[in-house]
Amino acid sequence: MACVGAGYFSQFQYEAWHRLDVDLAAICNKTEANARKIADTYGIAQVFTDFAQMLDRVKPDLVDIITPPATHVAYIELAAARGIPVICQKPFTPSLKEAEYAAGLMEDAGALLVIHENFRFQPWYGEIKRQIDAGSLGELYQVAFRLRPGDGQGPEAYLARQPYFQEMERFLVHETAIHLIDVFRYLFGEMTSVTAVLRRLNPAIKGEDAGVMLFDFENGTMGLFDGNRLSDHPANNRRLTMGEMMLEGSLGSLRLNGDGEVFLRRHGDDGEHRIDYDWQDRNFGGDCVFALQQHVVEHLRNGAPVMNRARDYLTNIRIEEAAYSSNELGKRVVL
Repeated sequence: MACVGAGYFSQFQYEAWHRLDVDLAAICNKTEANARKIADTYGIAQVFTDFAQMLDRVKPDLVDIITPPATHVAYIELAAARGIPVICQKPFTPSLKEAEYAAGLMEDAGALLVIHENFRFQPWYGEIKRQIDAGSLGELYQVAFRLRPGDGQGPEAYLARQPYFQEMERFLVHETAIHLIDVFRYLFGEMTSVTAVLRRLNPAIKGEDAGVMLFDFENGTMGLFDGNRLSDHPANNRRLTMGEMMLEGSLGSLRLNGDGEVFLRRHGDDGEHRIDYDWQDRNFGGDCVFALQQHVVEHLRNGAPVMNRARDYLTNIRIEEAAYSSNELGKRVVL
């Protein structure tokens, strides 16, 4: 396999690929020096600055695109022309139209396109889904997630890790809340409407960095996303969960805190108890990058079911578009 990209988040992908039983044969990046550093760290044999040249020389079985969204369509076009499966970093593309085009292109080529949407692979969401499926909450009434990473204050916001964040015309929903839109669909099923109120608090950035979104689900559940990238929450690592979640149902309530701990309180009880489950505080988000990449490898090797196909992921982007429309129109948008 091969990868393109050597920015901030790519460190998590390369570390995960290094632990997986795959042959990471090549890396491509516009700046060769950055690619060389990664290649030396993980023993990647070949370094390229031209993506098409890498594909033609290496002929990889899989390509991981780990670059900003504006570059994705061009790279996907080159992979599709060669029938090479792709994992593509999110945000998928800058627009829904481009996302639909890229998904169709890979389908016409008969090649897999998976979006690197890793939050649903975070272990606490796996445990929450197990509790829901086991009936621990009974009839599910509502869910709320409070996004509070606390990294968005002042003129230096985001510059140390992902400086292009400051230039994104659409930020909170397009870059960050899309994670929780996907998690909500994973846990609670499909949505029927969205109401959004969005704000820009930090004048140093172009896009919105705070806001709320209210979702209705087909099963009757209500969902609330309450996001503010300037505020924080109590946690040893505020980027672990990036916030806190509360689920409420007829039999009890489930709470996720910033340290990845999950607590259950039975209806009518005053106390809650912590649910023990296995997970590793490794890499990013409880090793969710490794889990996603392993998931794709198992599909390619053994035909195991695969999540996050581009065609399904388009639903997330349509919900995102509805949120922006709701904010502009000042009313609820039916999906």
